[in-house]
Amino acid sequence: MGILIRLAVSAAALWVSTLLLKGITLGQVSTVKKIGVLLAVAAIFGLINAVLRPIIKTVGCGVYVLTLGLAALVVNGLLFLLTSWIAGRLGLPFHVDRFWPTAVVGALLVSVISWVLNLVIPDGRED
Repeated sequence: MGILIRLAVSAAALWVSTLLLKGITLGQVSTVKKIGVLLAVAAIFGLINAVLRPIIKTVGCGVYVLTLGLAALVVNGLLFLLTSWIAGRLGLPFHVDRFWPTAVVGALLVSVISWVLNLVIPDGRED
């Protein structure tokens, strides 16, 4: 049940990012299809983060330390662009138009919104 709640939270964060940033677009589809697209993109983003982020953090540990963690913003932006590219290849109408500032700010926005929503909405895990 917790993974479904996290998926819905990520989809909501993605939706807010499409509303706030002009460079992140969601195609002209019905509301039901938008929900489906957002859930699919949230699943792609979650899968990319689960697989690639630990590898990147391990390989780039020195860069993270040297930049005091600011390299994480670049990595998040690149992973957000990768999500957009994969969504496009799958025929999903979700697009991030450029790296700076759209992808970086969008990824940061999705992270912050997801964090806040995860604080508010219990996911069934014991802390």
